[in-house]
Amino acid sequence: MSGQAAARERGDPMERELEQRIRASWEALGRGEARAVDAEAVEAVIDRLDRGALRVAEPAVDGWVTHEWVKLAVLLYLRVREATTIAHGPFEYRDKVPVKTGFEAAGVRVVPPATVRRGAYVAPGAVLMPCYVNIGAWVGPGTMVDTWATVGSCAQIGADVHLAGGVGIGGVLEPPQAAPVIVEDGAFIGSRCVVVEGVHVGARAVLGAGVVLTANTPVIDVTGPEPVEVRGRVPPGAIVVPGTRARGFPAGSYGLPCGLVIGYRTEATEDKVRLNELLREHGSSLQ
Repeated sequence: MSGQAAARERGDPMERELEQRIRASWEALGRGEARAVDAEAVEAVIDRLDRGALRVAEPAVDGWVTHEWVKLAVLLYLRVREATTIAHGPFEYRDKVPVKTGFEAAGVRVVPPATVRRGAYVAPGAVLMPCYVNIGAWVGPGTMVDTWATVGSCAQIGADVHLAGGVGIGGVLEPPQAAPVIVEDGAFIGSRCVVVEGVHVGARAVLGAGVVLTANTPVIDVTGPEPVEVRGRVPPGAIVVPGTRARGFPAGSYGLPCGLVIGYRTEATEDKVRLNELLREHGSSLQ
């Protein structure tokens, strides 16, 4: 369990107080009392998210836990702020959320015109090619977010992950209790993959280029004598390629997308070249 999760299990007094204030503000907003929103508490939560002192979701003893009240704080932040003009060098934006700064001190490499909104955390050693990281997201140490990849609001990306070019990691704010997309440590998400609706990608899993996963997309292990199907998650170490599965309709039979688990990472498939060789045997690749 992370130190943050353990602190919350013990009951961090400051966070308990912030949670109470955020929930009270949410209820006030629901009654149409926008002026009653506790801006100080909202800013405190966003500041903690920005510094990585608080996460929307994190690993615990029995799996991942989503902190609904933190998502409420993000929603309050977006609803009560006014849009302003933001100038950064030759770039001009107009938005409610400032652009994140301080990457040199944080030890993060950021290639123009990569954009990270305030309230997202990017850990030391991460590399951001021209990409977009939305508020509430968490990007772990040593992770590469490649060109034109997007990390949606509240998505949790682990350490030493590679999000290849054009990957779309979906965001989720509402409903507040909905789990975000989670990509665990060491995973490789191939080019133009789309992972949305709270899908959980296990540690060291590999998605070949073009895999599309929603909460209802079947992920089918075809390595044994009988197919084994799961939805909403990719098992740790699984190597997945795009597939289709026939489904009957009144107008005929058509293929619907699925992910096919064609193997699991081993010492023999650990490096990128060997992974690509295996994927190409099944008509896919990493990028």
